Amino acid sequence: MKAFVDFLPLVFFFLVFKMEPRILLLFGREIEVGGIYSATAVLIVSSVVVYGVLWAKHRTLTKGQWLTLGACLVFGSLTLAFHSDTFLKWKTPVVNWILAAVFFGSHFVGDKPIAQRLLASQPIELPARIWARLNAAWVVFFLFCGAANLFVAFTFEKLWVDFKVFGTLGMTLLFMIGQGLYIAKHGTQTDAKPQA
Repeated sequence: MKAFVDFLPLVFFFLVFKMEPRILLLFGREIEVGGIYSATAVLIVSSVVVYGVLWAKHRTLTKGQWLTLGACLVFGSLTLAFHSDTFLKWKTPVVNWILAAVFFGSHFVGDKPIAQRLLASQPIELPARIWARLNAAWVVFFLFCGAANLFVAFTFEKLWVDFKVFGTLGMTLLFMIGQGLYIAKHGTQTDAKPQA
């Protein structure tokens, strides 16, 4: 459910982007709906609302949610302020490369790589070298996703939003399935209940 909630702003962005541009009268003002700029405004507003509700309910957001919200506000605002979609096209690659840097840095900072910390609540036991490989795989995945998004955004501009929504989601699902199979092959199930 949490992953779906995080995905909502992107769904709203996609739906508004795909709308045929039209002018709506809202509170006595004419507002253009449809296309990249109104979709960007919807992305910003829906992100603030979704993460605001999550914050109000749980009094916390994950670091990834803070990163996503911050990037959305910065790159979305620049897109609207300068009326250039170039800024928004850089959002996904930059976020992916920051995540790659964080996962890479976790090999050297702290006692466990981030992949292991993220799955700490799961009843999985893996040797340290396998956790390191999983973490390195995430680094490569984020680097690849960032590069793929950047390539499509500036080479196949008409397909960019479709790729951003469906291509990235598809790559992520396939990668996570691969990670799950790798963990199943090398891991052992532990007792989920803490011992006294």
